[in-house]
Amino acid sequence: MDPLILSLDQGTTSTRAVAFALTGGGSLTPVAVSQIELAQHYPHPGWVEHDAAEIWAAALQTCREVVDKAGGVARFAAMGLTNQRETAVVWDAATGEPLHRAIVWQDRRTAETTRALAAAGHEPKVQAATGLILDPYFSATKFAWLLDAVPGARARAARGEIRLGTVDAWLIDRLSGGRAHVTDATNAARTSLMDLDTLAWRGDLCELFGVPEPALPRIHACAGPLATTAAEIFGKALPVTGAAGDQQAALVGHGALKAGDAKITYGTGAFLVANVGDRPVPSSARLLGTLGYVADGARAYALEGSIFSAGSAIQWLRDGLKVIDESRQSEALAKSLPDNGGVYLVPGFTGLGAPWWAPDARGALTGLTRDAGPAHFVRAALESLAYQTHDLLDALKQDGAPQLSVLKVDGGVTANAWAMQFVADICEVVVERPAYQEMTALGAARLAAFGAGLIDDLEAREDAAPARWIPRMDDAERGRLLRGWRAAVRAAMIAADPETA
Repeated sequence: MDPLILSLDQGTTSTRAVAFALTGGGSLTPVAVSQIELAQHYPHPGWVEHDAAEIWAAALQTCREVVDKAGGVARFAAMGLTNQRETAVVWDAATGEPLHRAIVWQDRRTAETTRALAAAGHEPKVQAATGLILDPYFSATKFAWLLDAVPGARARAARGEIRLGTVDAWLIDRLSGGRAHVTDATNAARTSLMDLDTLAWRGDLCELFGVPEPALPRIHACAGPLATTAAEIFGKALPVTGAAGDQQAALVGHGALKAGDAKITYGTGAFLVANVGDRPVPSSARLLGTLGYVADGARAYALEGSIFSAGSAIQWLRDGLKVIDESRQSEALAKSLPDNGGVYLVPGFTGLGAPWWAPDARGALTGLTRDAGPAHFVRAALESLAYQTHDLLDALKQDGAPQLSVLKVDGGVTANAWAMQFVADICEVVVERPAYQEMTALGAARLAAFGAGLIDDLEAREDAAPARWIPRMDDAERGRLLRGWRAAVRAAMIAADPETA
């Protein structure tokens, strides 16, 4: 019988486990899945937290359910995992007990810290070493905040009694029964503490951010032996042989392995990752230099643009404004209008990401008239996905990246065909969605299969044809809509900081 790979996908709003069957041709076919939603905590404006113990409990439950659904652990050959990146966890090294709620990647509580570091002139050094700008998005200032918030944590961390890590490190620690404190290089690349060339922690950056290096996990490649699960977890020990941050896992899942390949994942946020080859490429357009993957001695670097609010804007329509009962209703409402009526939504609920990097920006609705109603709000939220994607692709061009002929997409929002057509129209690019949507879970499974020696390469092997959307909007209409979007962004910036007017 075909061997099975257990893939754990721990995201911002849910935890999912998938069992993939590895066929003789090297393709991976999902055979069982389990998913549990994750509670969000907002203790102050701009603060976002998760319960790390809840994340672990959901990971354990979903994995065990999938193992049972697939017929038991005997056929499972390896495990891979992927995770929400930048989210920071602190826990007791001896007991495994979390010492504070995890600080989520969207959280903005350290904005003053990063502003002060930038004002002191540290950003060029940080960007040259890590590819990242100074922003509260990344893990280093979150780690420092946690050490200051937990009594006695700094002294204990320096003695190795406290562990810090992103969600991958936390889950591997728990899966291994506390025996493995490791992270993969793609997650480490999002902390502001790892050198992109050496793939090692930088002591000077640890000192700059106030993060004791002894508390950090060991950095490993994305494919290969990372840890072994404790036998009691699933009934037998499973080698953990694949790990990557969710966006890098999606890059592998899409098979975007060559320089010039790019994908965007529309989840809670939206993340464009463009493969730039085996050397880092600095960005002058305020994109992020990052790591695509490291496997079998080979590296792929990437440029990345991050949109902080994508699917979360649709959730806001449902849970905040209550103008829809279910996310899938958004497509019909958007299509019910002949145009956007001049209404734009800038979804800066937790600031704006690339290329603006405005942590203090907040959401804005512009162009409202007495004729505007729920359908306009829904359409504006969906249109904002395309406008923000256009901004990222424009920044890629400024950095010298070649014009994309195809943009590979995945994530929950891509089920909305109207939105995907609008992305194709505004971005002037063919949009391609694979038949199987869970690219993060698939990428983690492919890395695990490769790391366990079960496949010879990371190439995608998908049988079903992808869905495709072809641009059909004329230049004049596209230009008019983009001018309206840029005016809305300016209005959001001015609202956040009237002195910029």
